[in-house]
Amino acid sequence: MAIKEILKLGNPELFKACKKVEKLDSNETLQTIQDLKDTLQNFQKINGFGRAIAAPQIGIIERIIFVDFPTENLFGPLINPKIVWQSQEKIQLWDDCFSFPELLVKVERAKEIKVEYSTPFGEVASISAKNDFSELLQHEIDHLDGILSVQRAIGGTAFALRSEWKKLGKNGSS
Repeated sequence: MAIKEILKLGNPELFKACKKVEKLDSNETLQTIQDLKDTLQNFQKINGFGRAIAAPQIGIIERIIFVDFPTENLFGPLINPKIVWQSQEKIQLWDDCFSFPELLVKVERAKEIKVEYSTPFGEVASISAKNDFSELLQHEIDHLDGILSVQRAIGGTAFALRSEWKKLGKNGSS
């Protein structure tokens, strides 16, 4: 088990574009996947939320994300994911991030997307996503491109602190 430190907003590593993973089943890639899984599960245990993490958030500048999205039956790594289709229809929602867990950012994203990715076994797979699942995958793929949701904020008032929302009785991810 290897729980890694999650890099926080302001760390320049978060703004780097990741390199493509060439050896999908290398020991290094498999270790990164395990570290992402362990770090995600630890964050969930401590904070009570969280559905995915990207490799650059633990300082590894490679195109790997680990997703835990039970309602979509997705638990595992996506290596070299890329959006191959997106709807013209957009949605706006409040986004959160492990790299700034107290901050919520209102963003606009494609309502539906299709993502292709590789598995550690070299298989090419695809997944279609709608609504908040679509937003989650777009958020994580942005991390791989060095883009944070604060850069996608829809305006100057598109920010809120999670603690303030809780005081107001709002759900931080709606």
